[in-house]
Amino acid sequence: MKHILITGASKGIGLELAKLFSIQNHKVIALSRNTSHLKSLTLDNVTCLDLDITKEEQNNILNNAIKNVFNNRVDILINNAGLLANSSFNTTSLDTFKSVYNTNVYGVVNMTQQALPYMNNKSHVVNISSMGGIQGSMKFAGLSAYSSSKGALITLTELLAEEYKETGPSFNVLALGAVQTEMLEQAFPGFQAPVTAEEMAEYIANFALTGQQFYNGKILQVSSTTP
Repeated sequence: MKHILITGASKGIGLELAKLFSIQNHKVIALSRNTSHLKSLTLDNVTCLDLDITKEEQNNILNNAIKNVFNNRVDILINNAGLLANSSFNTTSLDTFKSVYNTNVYGVVNMTQQALPYMNNKSHVVNISSMGGIQGSMKFAGLSAYSSSKGALITLTELLAEEYKETGPSFNVLALGAVQTEMLEQAFPGFQAPVTAEEMAEYIANFALTGQQFYNGKILQVSSTTP
C-alpha cells in the first residue's frame, strides 16, 4: 500500500486518480478547495481535505493529515491542481497572472515543501504540466498566463531533481496534451480530445507508482494531438 497525496482531486484527472488508487488499495489524501463531490463517493482509503494549496496558513491541516492518516510517510505526491485563464494578453490583468501562477507554480512549491520531510529516496514527486509549457511546442493565443506558468513548472522540476538527486525523492514532470476535461473545454471550446480523463489517469497512476525507477528530472510529453 502506497501513501499518495493528490492535489486538484475534485474533478477531472485528479478525481479519476483518487478513484483508481482507491480500487488498487492505496491510501490517498485528496486535496481540493471543495471536495464535496469526492466525499459523496465514499471511496475506500481516500481521505478528503478541503484545502487551498496557495494558503500557507492552511498547511497545518495537511501536516496533521500526513501524521494521522499516513503515519508520517508520503510515497507519492502528484501536483495535479491547475488554473487556466483564456484571454488575450492585453486584457489579462496582473491579478489574473498572479492567480494562475499562485496555483500552477507557487502552490506546487508549497505542497512540495510540506511533503518533502515525509519522503525518502524511493518517493516520487510527479508534476502535471502541459504541452503548452514545452519550449518550441505550438503555442495558442489567449493562454499566455497558463502556458508560461507550466513552463516555469517544468524548469522547477528539473531544478528540484538536481537538488535532491543524492537523497531523493525523484522529481518528474508530465507535459499533457489534449484530455477531455473541463479545463480543455475552457481553453478550446468544442474541441473533442482523443483521450479521456479516466485514460490519462491510468497512465499517470502507473507512472507515479513506477516511473522513479527509470526517470529523474525528466520531462515526458504525453500527447497524441495538437492541441
